[in-house]
Amino acid sequence: MADKKYQFELCSFTIESSITAQKAGASRVELCDNPIEGGTTPSYGVIKAVRNKIDIELYPIIRPRSMNYFYSDDEWESILEDVRICKELECDGISIGVQKQNGEVDTEKMKALVELAYPLKVTSNRVIDAAPEPFEALDALIEAGCYRVLTSGQAAAAPEGIDVLKKLVEEAKGRISIMPGAGVNSGNIANLAKATGAFEFHASARIKATNPVNYQNPKILDSGDMFIADFGEVKAMVDALNALQ
Repeated sequence: MADKKYQFELCSFTIESSITAQKAGASRVELCDNPIEGGTTPSYGVIKAVRNKIDIELYPIIRPRSMNYFYSDDEWESILEDVRICKELECDGISIGVQKQNGEVDTEKMKALVELAYPLKVTSNRVIDAAPEPFEALDALIEAGCYRVLTSGQAAAAPEGIDVLKKLVEEAKGRISIMPGAGVNSGNIANLAKATGAFEFHASARIKATNPVNYQNPKILDSGDMFIADFGEVKAMVDALNALQ
């Protein structure tokens, strides 16, 4: 288990945001693509670029698509290859989740991922929030050997899941870190820490980036938005946790 010192993890969707995380004092970056879909696996090139740019911990998310954590055989093979790539690129860990068709955590596949990823640590992404019973899911993730669990306490946002988060921390008994995420911000992070007993927290602090390109074709409406981390908000969350040390 990690040293029980308050830590902040930024959910980053760009190289720029990952650099922002380090400058603002974050302990770790969870690197993702596709913010609108809840985060999917970033490209090899982006992972490599971020690894070269930051010294803090880097945990790419391994999630080939959105919707659920129940994967086909072909998707499973791609997941295994992505884990190997993260090891090759000298990441510190991965963020991942796998479930059965009934929604329960797939303990055997999570074990296989932990073994393949070693010595990288494994954060279980929010598969616990998609499970029918969170405490059974917690036991499965502990059995699988995961290092931490990213969870909103099965609520839409962590502040609404405080009671479940507190119980998860209590049930974990130091065997695994419970990391609240979703809806975490500088206005509630200190209260979440005090109310749940958790010591690691996850947020994106994201804002919509300004498009630097001067010309936009008015007929093209599907170009999408880019989201970056707000330095001030990240630093405010880090400072709020440091004040509790």
